[in-house]
This record gives sequence, structure tokens and C-alpha cells, in this order.
Amino acid sequence: QRHLVESGGREVQAGDSLRLSCAASERAFNAYAVAWFRQAPGKEREFVGLIFPLDGNTRYPDSVKGRFTISRDMNRNTVYLQMGGLMPEDTGDYYCASFSGGNYDSPSSYYLWGQGTHVTVAS
Repeated sequence: QRHLVESGGREVQAGDSLRLSCAASERAFNAYAVAWFRQAPGKEREFVGLIFPLDGNTRYPDSVKGRFTISRDMNRNTVYLQMGGLMPEDTGDYYCASFSGGNYDSPSSYYLWGQGTHVTVAS
């Protein structure tokens, strides 16, 4: 059974950096674009970035552009989210997901999700 497992979330201070990992159970994961989303309490799930499988191109929303970087290690079936210049508004549960098609910034375009990892940014 395919699954994704996020890790690396913890509490940090504003301005800190943090790297999250998304590990897949199968090598087939490498064939899909993978995105990171986050969700703060009482808010909708928000797109924070995507990496394409072949060329490694990435997409980010303006809210994290220049601060967050997505990368992937094909040998480890793992995608990373490197976050810098963290702010309290970056607090939330972070999820990775495999893209199935459609608008890449919409959660409905993803078919496989991890369980999430929590990030708290203290001011």
C-alpha cells in the first residue's frame, strides 16, 4: 500500500530555518509531481510549493517565494521542504501529496496524502 510520511516538524523561533521531509513507500513516487500544503487551525489547506518529477522545476505561491525551497532525492524516494525566515503565520500542519492532475494549487488535484507534521513558529 502506497503511503507518504512527513517528518521534521517542531517548534522554532521566528527567523529560524527548518527542513521537512516527505518519504514515500514506493519508488513509483518519483514519477509524480509532489506538493507541500499547510493548514492552520480554522483555515483552509494552503498550497506552499510543488516540484515536478523529471526536470525538478518548482512552483511557489508569493507567500513563501524566496523563503521556501522544495527539492527531491530520487534515490531516497524523498521530497524536502526547506523553510527559511520563518514567521508565526507559517505555523500549521504541513502535508505532502502526490499530484494527480488539474490545478496544482488545489488540494483536490492530489490523490495521496501523508498524515502531516506540525510546525509552530514562536514570535
